[in-house]
Amino acid sequence: MPAASQFLGFGLGLRTNYYQEILEQRPAVDWFEIISENYMVEGGKPLYYLDAIGEHYPLVMHGVSLSIGGPHDLDNDYLKRLKALAERVKPQWISDHLCWSRGSAHHLHDLLPLPFTEESLSHVASRVRQVQDVIERPLVLENASTYIRSAGDKFTEWEFLSALSAESGCELLLDVNNVYVSARNHGFDPWEFISSLPADKIRQMHLAGHTDYGTYLIDTHDHPVCDPVWELYERTARHFGPVATMIERDDHFPPFAELMDELEKARSIAARAFAKEPACV
Repeated sequence: MPAASQFLGFGLGLRTNYYQEILEQRPAVDWFEIISENYMVEGGKPLYYLDAIGEHYPLVMHGVSLSIGGPHDLDNDYLKRLKALAERVKPQWISDHLCWSRGSAHHLHDLLPLPFTEESLSHVASRVRQVQDVIERPLVLENASTYIRSAGDKFTEWEFLSALSAESGCELLLDVNNVYVSARNHGFDPWEFISSLPADKIRQMHLAGHTDYGTYLIDTHDHPVCDPVWELYERTARHFGPVATMIERDDHFPPFAELMDELEKARSIAARAFAKEPACV
């Protein structure tokens, strides 16, 4: 069965700090990932830069407000605006998170975990199909980093993701850093998580940094990728083969050249892994 990845290379998150530099330098980035909600506006500089950069690079849409696992009805106005943005951007794919993030009237500005139960699986799969009917393509869902777990879980997270993709047709965004963070927080084997996922459903991977508080990790996206996550990524790339991969940075923004260095490191590690060469010690 062909992999969902349809490999696109190595990308970066498109952030306002780097707009002008990207346009002036045309860096060797294969694609950029946008935060969908930042561009659901009527006009202004965000859309100007989005259009300008989109003339030179493929784009991917990544959302944070879908609340696919939430208890309330999906926000139809949000879905209409998401589709309108997709018609403008013509993204390679559209992703969001396996989580819930909205109460009855307000967004909670956090990616909250779901209970991994049969009832939850049926609920989320139905909502995924509803979203896919609107956007007219597979929805790509990311594993979020988590800090608490439901006492009533009947699945592991990787079992839930695998079952959800089989039942709904969604694809998966594998965040290697999030796996590492959750594994440290909950005490499971990160490789069991990754190696148990269906290879034909992996569309994209994320790499990012986190903050280590000793007894727990927080997914902050404000540090470089750490060595254990690089090692896990190399093993993952060796296992799945070519999958579009990006560096995610959302705070403590470094000079753009430093992000490019991280991206080149990802390319190098992936090339070694794809060639099945021995891992660096």
